[in-house]
Amino acid sequence: MDVVDVWAQVPTERMAAAPWMESLLRWAGRPGDTRPTTTEQTIEAMDAAGVDVALLAAWYAPGGPLIDNDELAAQVDAAPGRFRGLLGVDLDRPMEGVHAIRELGADDRFVGVRIVPWLWDAPPDDRRYYPVYVACVEAGLPFCTQIGHTGPLMSSAPGRMIPHLERVMLDFPELVVVGGHVGFPWIDELVTMTVKFPNFHVDTSAYALDRLPASFVEYLLGLGRGRVMFGTNWPMIPPARCLAGLDGLGLDDEARAAFLGGTARRVFGL
Repeated sequence: MDVVDVWAQVPTERMAAAPWMESLLRWAGRPGDTRPTTTEQTIEAMDAAGVDVALLAAWYAPGGPLIDNDELAAQVDAAPGRFRGLLGVDLDRPMEGVHAIRELGADDRFVGVRIVPWLWDAPPDDRRYYPVYVACVEAGLPFCTQIGHTGPLMSSAPGRMIPHLERVMLDFPELVVVGGHVGFPWIDELVTMTVKFPNFHVDTSAYALDRLPASFVEYLLGLGRGRVMFGTNWPMIPPARCLAGLDGLGLDDEARAAFLGGTARRVFGL
């Protein structure tokens, strides 16, 4: 069956050594492991789990890029049949991001833009994002972000969907949004966003499927049908571990196909 992982990255040495990675590495059972990940390791993990395509992301942080867009392009080029890219933006220089989106948005290697709000301590309705949203709409690229609590020891407040992401989608009704990491503990806000905005989606990255909150599984089987995509947060969680418990979700064949790959291919134009 077709499987698309919509949240992955191939960390550089800079990203692997970032101080906020410490808590994630500890929870992943790899304390102190600051080795970078390779595209070869990523393909091996994908093959072991039957993942066909992974969306790799650039990461820009206040102190400088952790994976810049040029590095992302090189990663995608290492396996163009298996990888697509999500462009990153330096929020302190939003117009540079706008120029990058306009320049690269028509390149088939790049299928979206991702900014992680907790990394900037800036929710999605911060004024610096707004030029980026305009560029995403113009280029026809989804905007990917993180919703819910944070794994790193950083504030979770920027991940609240209401009012922050709600305000964005009211201001930019054409913008396609993909919220990563499930949205817990604000599943009620997730439900509201889904009812209110037909172009709002969510992915299951950072969770093994057998560890999804019960309220999210209920959402996946009902209102979230056709809105939820599979994601891993590789290399923090290998795709084979993330897929554990798939059979226990109770998805019928149509819903299973949409969740694993069909919805991602539609939203990202794969």
